Amino acid sequence: MGYFPVQVQTNGRMLAYEVLVHRLVEAGVTELSPALHGPSAEVHDALTRAPGSYDETVRGIRNATRSPAHVVTNTVVVTGNVPHLSQTVERLYDLGVRHAQLALVHPVGTPRATDLDVVPPVAAAAAAIARAVVRGRALGMTMVVEAVPPCLLPGLEDTVVEGRIPETTVVDLDGTPFGFSAWRRTEGKAKGPPCERCALRDRCEGPWREYPDRDGWDAYRPVP
Repeated sequence: MGYFPVQVQTNGRMLAYEVLVHRLVEAGVTELSPALHGPSAEVHDALTRAPGSYDETVRGIRNATRSPAHVVTNTVVVTGNVPHLSQTVERLYDLGVRHAQLALVHPVGTPRATDLDVVPPVAAAAAAIARAVVRGRALGMTMVVEAVPPCLLPGLEDTVVEGRIPETTVVDLDGTPFGFSAWRRTEGKAKGPPCERCALRDRCEGPWREYPDRDGWDAYRPVP
């Protein structure tokens, strides 16, 4: 049908079965995007609430990096793994990963219900993400960041990935197409008073609106 690339986003556990990785590639999958949320079972399994998931995901990532498919991992940044992001990047590198994304959690659904426990302060999360990006780049990895405005990543603004995300339509379970990209820019994210004076305002989507709704706009400093 002409689709390219074809990416499978996954928690990575089924990729522990090497035969499945081969079958996916044979079926036309060109990219695999497994998710590792910590550098150890203690951190990862606490977040997934699935004992043994870390070991399965690690095996899955190893199988993925040995396949012909491009691998770009995703790590969702939450309160529980903020102190461990640099170590997570190092673990990914050891597993053969050379392209990794760090994505600040969007506090809807379950995260919204427990946002005081799950959702970190944006400035602290951005600082930890920046350190992890620097570590990954020192190892020669391609590092990208999702859902963090560039004003919170001084010197690393080029890692912000939103400008490279293709226009996205989501087909929901009822079969109804949903224009996710337009929703993300106009409703999902927000801009506040600091954005009016920012040199990057036309290139930035702003934070998920739940962050300034909860914590205000003080953390966001306009780029001169």
